[in-house]
Amino acid sequence: MQLVVGRIGKPHGIRGDVTVDVRTDDVDARFAPGATLVTDPVSAGPLTVATARWHSGRLVVRFAGVADRDRAEELRGTYLVIDSAEILTSSDPDDFHDQQLIGLKVVTTSGEEIGTVSEILHHAQVLVVVDTPAGDRYVPFVAALVPEVDLEGGRLVVDPPGGLFD
Repeated sequence: MQLVVGRIGKPHGIRGDVTVDVRTDDVDARFAPGATLVTDPVSAGPLTVATARWHSGRLVVRFAGVADRDRAEELRGTYLVIDSAEILTSSDPDDFHDQQLIGLKVVTTSGEEIGTVSEILHHAQVLVVVDTPAGDRYVPFVAALVPEVDLEGGRLVVDPPGGLFD
């Protein structure tokens, strides 16, 4: 499975630098000089990081072979992706990657099956999107509402407040 770690934004300056909308929690490893990233669309890459730095809260990256603003502009909107197998497993038992949760069956604490995890949204609070027969429902990913994640059993246990799945 391919995971997006960034999206190339507008050029920065005239020497081929681009801004990157970061979508990874491991920026230092993913955008280290020498790191090669696959692209979506594939025709835009692969791209190898030459330099990376922060400027006014934005990551600015120069890729090898991108030497001017025109070439940088051609890359705008390109997604930078990695294979999910490249992600290391955390030693924290309460730390999960999105791809581990998507597809899990969602059951209540009483055992009633109510749907499947279809997406994880990262906003001010992490939300689990549950695909139910009545449509999508959003469950905050907090211990009070999601007391158990059973990866081996393929299920996510929820203790929903009244009305959430009605």
